[in-house]
Amino acid sequence: MHPFNDYTQAITRRYFFKQGSHAVGWAALASLLGERSLGQTPQGAPTGIGAALPRTHHLPKARNIIYLHMVGGPPQMDIYDYKPQMRQWFDRDLPDSVRMGQRLTTMTSGQARFPIAPSKFRFARHGQCGMWVTELLPHTARMVDDMAFIRSIHTEAINHEPAICHMQTGNQVTGRPCLGSWASYGLGSLNQNLPTFVVLVARPTNTEQVQAISARLWSAGYLSGEHAGVAFRTAGDPILYINNPPGVPAEVRRTTLNGLRQLNEINQRQTGDPETLTRIQQYELAFRMQASVPDLTDLSQETESTFRLYGDQARNPGHFANTALLARRLVERGVRFVQIYHNNWDTHGNVAGRLPDQCRDVDQACWGLIQDLKRKGLFESTLVIWGGEFGRTIYSQGGLSAQNYGRDHHPRCFTMWMAGGGIKGGTIYGATDDFSYNIVENPVHVRDFHATILHLLGFDHDRFTYRHQGLDQRLTGVEHAQVIQELLA
Repeated sequence: MHPFNDYTQAITRRYFFKQGSHAVGWAALASLLGERSLGQTPQGAPTGIGAALPRTHHLPKARNIIYLHMVGGPPQMDIYDYKPQMRQWFDRDLPDSVRMGQRLTTMTSGQARFPIAPSKFRFARHGQCGMWVTELLPHTARMVDDMAFIRSIHTEAINHEPAICHMQTGNQVTGRPCLGSWASYGLGSLNQNLPTFVVLVARPTNTEQVQAISARLWSAGYLSGEHAGVAFRTAGDPILYINNPPGVPAEVRRTTLNGLRQLNEINQRQTGDPETLTRIQQYELAFRMQASVPDLTDLSQETESTFRLYGDQARNPGHFANTALLARRLVERGVRFVQIYHNNWDTHGNVAGRLPDQCRDVDQACWGLIQDLKRKGLFESTLVIWGGEFGRTIYSQGGLSAQNYGRDHHPRCFTMWMAGGGIKGGTIYGATDDFSYNIVENPVHVRDFHATILHLLGFDHDRFTYRHQGLDQRLTGVEHAQVIQELLA
């Protein structure tokens, strides 16, 4: 045997650790320091006030997000997923080979048949990308080359509450942080006088079938309460009781808060409850917001040209156009994440009567928001997201005529779009079959959707975690998720 091999076999474990004691320590330190141990600098960008991480994992393309959620599930085949072949299938039964035993809601599972309902609305191709868009969205059609359309989003949820929860939190079960809370946790604040995450609930013109939504959707879950969304009212005072009562000057309120802070600090030292510190921070933020919120919501400062972008309804408190304009003002002032909910997209019936109202509410406002962000120099750093929690069925729920029909929930495929904030404009990603029922090209799960958003914010979704109940929790969960590279600029 070679002398060196003989030596290495004879070496004892005790001798190895004695001789290599420092090497083991250095190896552990190198693992902890990562890139710094190699003399390299971190590749991410600095985060904001109160962020969990000092830097993002990589350079972000989006600094802010405006998420426009259409509550109820817009019918993709009536808006963006054009299926002209269905005209030949009017009132014919959906083939079993297409449905393939899919689970249905109790609203249509008892129907004797599933008659095909082609879209009654006209479509045309727009932009250099050639995207098909319904006649109901003429303003949106003008900016398709700024947008990335995903026609292959899918989810497992088939009813509203779990589906919206899944879209917002990554899980159908409530109690987890939503996307806005994760953004707040990871990125922190850019403005100490406003919340990091703001929620606005728009009032639809048509209120035929409004879905219930609650603060569970903008909860911080197991994250600290300071990362929960702050809901602004869309009429009257934006936040109840934020203003001092008559006869209470700011000096008195400041003295009162100082006393409360001291009591809360005593309580926190005794109990160790981290939510007590959150309460202190919320009181302080509310005090600072007394000066910043009135200026934020005072739209009299806006020019006539701005109102022409969004439309006349932008002057109407609570209308979607009004909330879209407020969203621009919020990100302009450093709010990281703005969530707008627009209700009444649950078109189980009367698509012909309701869908035009829904599209009219959001069409010019979405176009105006994109144009406004551009002229303010915010478009490249602000990611705008539009979509619902699932799609609708190609077959009709209830009665069917050439002029009207209804559509049930459909989780297998639906369309969403994104723009700005690192998105490759003019992209059309994914495809469905002739019935807009099954995905035939490039499926995108909700997990992939979330992973892509986190990537644009500068985070690796696998590494962006929070320790809870002994597990490293992630927005994208434990199953495989991937960033959709084709959507990125």
